[in-house]
Amino acid sequence: MTVPTSEARIAATTVFVRGLTLDAEIGLYAHEKGRKQPLIVDVELAVEVGEWPEITHTVNYERIVKHAQAIIAVGHIGLVETFAMRLAQACIAEPRVTRARVRVEKPLALAPHAAAAGVEIVAVKG
Repeated sequence: MTVPTSEARIAATTVFVRGLTLDAEIGLYAHEKGRKQPLIVDVELAVEVGEWPEITHTVNYERIVKHAQAIIAVGHIGLVETFAMRLAQACIAEPRVTRARVRVEKPLALAPHAAAAGVEIVAVKG
């Protein structure tokens, strides 16, 4: 049996991790220091179009998670924006990644008045 081929050209490839929940020491206020609170993180990466015969040729989802965990492991972070910027920078440094969108929600920030507050950062290579 032959596999049908197509004349279609792949125009874009996006790798993503959605709804990653992490506990982080984050926040500027006194009541936020010395304790962890949840973050919900979405990462979307534009990746160069190409062939991926092996996992080493693409972006491994686990590396995105490891980048986020490593940033949190350093210690207290004052702003959600700082965390998002550091994660975007780590992701854009990955080979083949041309654009990184990082969205971070802090669900307890405005509770019970809002489901979450947060930030979205977009980084581009170059």
